[in-house]
Amino acid sequence: MASLFSKTSGGVQLLDAGAGTGALTLAFLHRWESGSLKPRSVHAVLYELDSCHASAISTALSSRRLNGFSSDILCKDFIPAAAEQIEAGNRNFTHAILNPPYKKIASDSEHRRTLRRVGIETVNLYSAFVALTIKLMRTGGEIVAILPRSFCNGPYYRPFRKFLLAETAIQHIHLFDSRTKAFQHDDVLQENVILKLQCGKPQGTVVVSTSTDDTFTDYAESSHQFESIVSPRDPEQFIHIPTCDAHSDIPGASLTLKELGLTVSTGPVVDFRTEGLQHDPGPSAVPLLYPLHVSSGEVRWPAIGAKKPNAIVPSPTNERWLFPTGNYCVVRRFSSKEEKRRIVATFIPADAFTSFSSIGFENHLNVFHRNKAGIPHLLARGLAVYLNSSAVDAHFRRFSGHTQVNATDLRKLLYPPENILVSLGNWAAKADVLSQQLIDAAYEKAIA
Repeated sequence: MASLFSKTSGGVQLLDAGAGTGALTLAFLHRWESGSLKPRSVHAVLYELDSCHASAISTALSSRRLNGFSSDILCKDFIPAAAEQIEAGNRNFTHAILNPPYKKIASDSEHRRTLRRVGIETVNLYSAFVALTIKLMRTGGEIVAILPRSFCNGPYYRPFRKFLLAETAIQHIHLFDSRTKAFQHDDVLQENVILKLQCGKPQGTVVVSTSTDDTFTDYAESSHQFESIVSPRDPEQFIHIPTCDAHSDIPGASLTLKELGLTVSTGPVVDFRTEGLQHDPGPSAVPLLYPLHVSSGEVRWPAIGAKKPNAIVPSPTNERWLFPTGNYCVVRRFSSKEEKRRIVATFIPADAFTSFSSIGFENHLNVFHRNKAGIPHLLARGLAVYLNSSAVDAHFRRFSGHTQVNATDLRKLLYPPENILVSLGNWAAKADVLSQQLIDAAYEKAIA
């Protein structure tokens, strides 16, 4: 992270917010000592709420004997302290190096009100720290931060993305190919990226680098036009991160779901808010599908002995959440860290539930449907094959580093024409095994 800063001969005002034990500031000082950075002086301001960590920072920095170095260690909450500086019009920092905390911010919290006071709308501490830092930087100031990749897509981070892209130029993105190797001691549910930003400067090309883990032994980088990372036609301003094995487009895919006459919705049954759930399906109940019922890529219902319900009794209060029995395609909203694919799709055949008039989909599934009804058999089956292809997985990884797959993400994908999907469905209906290799070969043949 420290190596990403440009060389400078002037005075540095360095911000390290959420400093922990000061490792990032120490890394910056090490670059100065080694001659890689040549500032005239460095004044570091470190915010750390934990007094034990603040004490460790003080001890570590006191051992540095660098002419021109000084520091302030502030045992304060960065959010209100930064807001106060912003309201005073202070934009003093030339450099910032951050490993911000990661925690959701409640919409009615004091932190959220403080952020809104200075024009920042965001849902997590890490994006709040970055947004505040941007507002504290001088024009031309450089920020290097390690962040969860969740801000790159999805509706919740839309205001943050728009603010970041309006106020800074993205200069460098580093992506770790493995979530588990680089952060094996942490409960990492999504990829982390290292991001270098420059404040108040025009956007140019972006360097994208990758490594498998934090040893950087297989480090590789390439330059990309900004338009290939954030499409000028995308109102959501999703941030796509190109890699050597992920292309900008899915071969053979050119249609939106709407053009196919389909849509995708998050499963509407939220179990803790819904009455009439049953573990053992009674005579008046209908099936309720959870991810556990489709975890193997095929429907296994009911799941006897499972902790989750298997069925729901229709009533005037919950009937609106049910779908008529039919052919559907579902995608699990969450994958495990070890999952080979981000998108895991399953075909739901109508003939598995012919004795029921309706079916429920729980909130942890995304369901593809046509006007809240079933899809033709071969089309639904072929859609599942397409979504399980490596081509879709490679494309999806470019803009989503976390394990969650939202309905919004699936709506933004492009899909092959209906005849290709139907041909995939016809192939799958006759296939004995649907291995990844066979799925990919079938898709390549279908679009050839």
